[in-house]
Amino acid sequence: MSSINGAAVRFEKVQKSYDGRNLVVKDLNLDIAPGEFLTMLGPSGSGKTTCLMMLAGFEPATHGEIFLNDSPINNVPPYKRGIGMVFQNYALFPHMTVAENLAFPLQIRKLPKSEQDAKVKKALDMVELGEFGNRRPIQLSGGQQQRVAVARALVFDPDLVLMDEPLGALDKQLREQMQYEIKHIHENLGVTVVYVTHDQSEALTMSDRVAVFEDGVIQQLSGPDELYENPQNSFVAQFIGENNKLSGTVTAVDQNTCQVRLQDGTELAAEAVNIQGVGEKTTISLRPERIEFDPKESMQNVVNGTIQEVIYHGDHLRVVMDVAGNDEFVVKVRNRGDQRELKVGQVHPLGWAAVDCKALDFTG
Repeated sequence: MSSINGAAVRFEKVQKSYDGRNLVVKDLNLDIAPGEFLTMLGPSGSGKTTCLMMLAGFEPATHGEIFLNDSPINNVPPYKRGIGMVFQNYALFPHMTVAENLAFPLQIRKLPKSEQDAKVKKALDMVELGEFGNRRPIQLSGGQQQRVAVARALVFDPDLVLMDEPLGALDKQLREQMQYEIKHIHENLGVTVVYVTHDQSEALTMSDRVAVFEDGVIQQLSGPDELYENPQNSFVAQFIGENNKLSGTVTAVDQNTCQVRLQDGTELAAEAVNIQGVGEKTTISLRPERIEFDPKESMQNVVNGTIQEVIYHGDHLRVVMDVAGNDEFVVKVRNRGDQRELKVGQVHPLGWAAVDCKALDFTG
């Protein structure tokens, strides 16, 4: 991973093993810039939460060094790192009022009472809970409790805030609302945020950059648009957004483009992203929304597909088709009001550009 001058956080060759044999995190090198919102994204067991726990000081690194503002912190206890933390379960003190919860980290730092009151008021106003200071957590909704947890992590003006699946306990609508609120708070304050989630939509919505973890290794570190548009391997393509897979053999390579023969003999043109060469197997990645249904113009790739299922989603139709032997091939068709006649069993031509079709490492 590229080095950032004056990085707020730096992982240098960090490893983590719980049993002395198996590495949960493998030689992690990662720089996080001051003021950056970086999300660690991945499935359960991929190593993302372990990285956050090592950064927070709750887990020791087995090997390597972690730096905060250029100072090594491996041997610094959690309470001396000056890091704000937001947990999924909020971790609010039930016997304290909202204001007392926010004042607690300020009391530990022995700030004068007048300064505590001013910071608590500022933090509550920031999350639009200025009138809720005297309530106890049990008197708040889940979304309000999460706002209090965010305010408490920010009240002492930390340089770094860690968030561990903070929206996992909220319903879908509230979770989406909180994504925008946390994003806007970050933009207004400019604090460095390291966020952990397994929700790829959440990561794409909120982050400056996303580190996609699998098997203790960062598979790709990119901005949200680059991650979605240009996955560097099949794992990232499958994990980020919806994706169609087609397997075949590379038959020709011409600079950034290659020809691929699918298992049923269909020939496709694709962008050569992560392939071994002519004669080697590859897995093609293709986003459902990049496919043109009944293409009216000549396109680089045109194949026939048989409709298996049509699902109405309001703004679009999700059409599941059998294409080149893949009977779970998905096409998203924008709802223009004239596609209600799509029926199971119909055969339709599909078209897409070579640049939207990524030839990646073979996954079988």
